Amino acid sequence: MAPAPPPHPAPAPVTVVGIGADGWEGLPATSQQSLLDAQILVGAARQLALLPERCTGERVEWPSPLRPAVPGILAAHAGRRIAVLASGDPMFYGIGRTLTEVLGEGELRVVPHPSSVSYACARLGWPVEDTEVVTLVGRPTARLAAALHDRRRVLVLSAGAATPAEVAAQLSAHGFGASRMRVLEQLGGERENLTEGTASDWPHPPGDPLNVIAVDCRRTPGVPRTGAVPGLPDAAYEHDGQLTKRHVRAATLGALAPAPGELLWDIGGGSGSIAIEWMRTHPSCRAVTVERDPVRAGRIARNASRLGVPGLRVVTGAAPEVLAGLPTPDAVFIGGGLTAPGLLDACWDALPDGGRLVANTVTLESEALLADRYRRHGGDLVRLSVAHAVPVGGFTGWRQAMPVTQWAAEKNPYPPLPGEDR
Repeated sequence: MAPAPPPHPAPAPVTVVGIGADGWEGLPATSQQSLLDAQILVGAARQLALLPERCTGERVEWPSPLRPAVPGILAAHAGRRIAVLASGDPMFYGIGRTLTEVLGEGELRVVPHPSSVSYACARLGWPVEDTEVVTLVGRPTARLAAALHDRRRVLVLSAGAATPAEVAAQLSAHGFGASRMRVLEQLGGERENLTEGTASDWPHPPGDPLNVIAVDCRRTPGVPRTGAVPGLPDAAYEHDGQLTKRHVRAATLGALAPAPGELLWDIGGGSGSIAIEWMRTHPSCRAVTVERDPVRAGRIARNASRLGVPGLRVVTGAAPEVLAGLPTPDAVFIGGGLTAPGLLDACWDALPDGGRLVANTVTLESEALLADRYRRHGGDLVRLSVAHAVPVGGFTGWRQAMPVTQWAAEKNPYPPLPGEDR
C-alpha cells in the first residue's frame, strides 16, 4: 500500500511573491495562484500595475519611507490573505528580510523569482559565485569604494536612473576610470536594454530607473592599491600625524580578529584607520569610533567615506563619559587616552564574555597600566618595533620608529571544545 502523501502545510498569513519586468506572464502558476487568492495586494505602484484585473484583491501601495510603515499596514489587514509583491528574489536585498523581521520566520511564505543578479550574470556570462554584488538602494554611493579591486567584476544594484552616472564618477575618483561599465535595464522584460561605456567618459544620459550596473574594474596605473586585508598604505588616509601606522595597524587588526557581524569600539579614533579597516574586512562588520576633537572627527568621517565604509559611526566626545549610551561591543580598541580615569575599566566592563580588548601605547605611563592589566587579566603583552630603510649620505641605514606596547586579552574566554587544544 502506497504511503499517504504528506499533508499540505497551512497557508501562511502573508505570502511574498517575486515578480520581474516580464510581469504576470513571467510568473509560474504557483505565484499567479497566490496573487489570485489574495484579499490584499501590497507593493510598489510599478509592481501592482503589472497585475491583471482578475487579481481582485484590494491594492495597497507602499508609502515612503517603507520600513516604518510595514507593521502598521500588516496590522490594518490582519486576518485577511495578504500577498506582497517584491522585485525578483524577495530574500535578496528585498522586502522579504523586513517582513521576516516584523512577522517572524513561521509567518511568511516566500515564492521567489529570478533576481536581477541572476538575469545580469546570465546575460553577461559571469559566474554568479565569482561576482561581487554591491547594493546602492537606500545606501550611499561611497559604499562602492570598498569593492574596487583591479580585474574584479562587480554588479551594482541601482537606486534609480541617476545611479550609473554616480557610479562612473565614483570609479573615476578612486582611480578606476578605465573600468568598463554596462547598464542593463528592464532585465527579463520586453523593454530590456543594454548601454555601455567607460567610467571616465560615461556618455549616456539617465535611462530607465530599473537597472543593474556591471563593472569590469580596471585600476589606472600608478594609483595606490587598497588591498582586501588590513594594513592599507598610510597615504590612503587624511591625517594630522594621529594615525596608527601601517605595520602596527595590521598587527592590531590581527589581534582584534574581526568576524562578520561584529561591532568594534575604537576609542581615540585619530584618523579612524582601525575602525575603517575593521569594517572593510566584511560588509556586515560595524564600528563606532570615539574622538574628542571635532576636527579629527570630521576627518574620520571623510576617510571612512573615501575608503568605502560610510556607515562608520563617529561619536564626538571624551571617553569614558560617552560610552554609556553605545551598543555592546564585541571588541574594543584603545588607541589614545589610556590614562583617562576609569577608561580601561569601563571598556573591560562593557565587553561580554568572549569579547576582546586591544590597547596600544608608546608612553611609559600607559605601558605601566597595560602591564597591570596583563597581570590581572592575562592575555598577550607584546612590544612592536618597526624600522624603515632611509638614505644615510650615500648609503642606506635603518630609522627606528617609536616602539609600541600592545596588550590584547579576551574577557572570560569560552572554555575549549572537547578535544580542542588552546
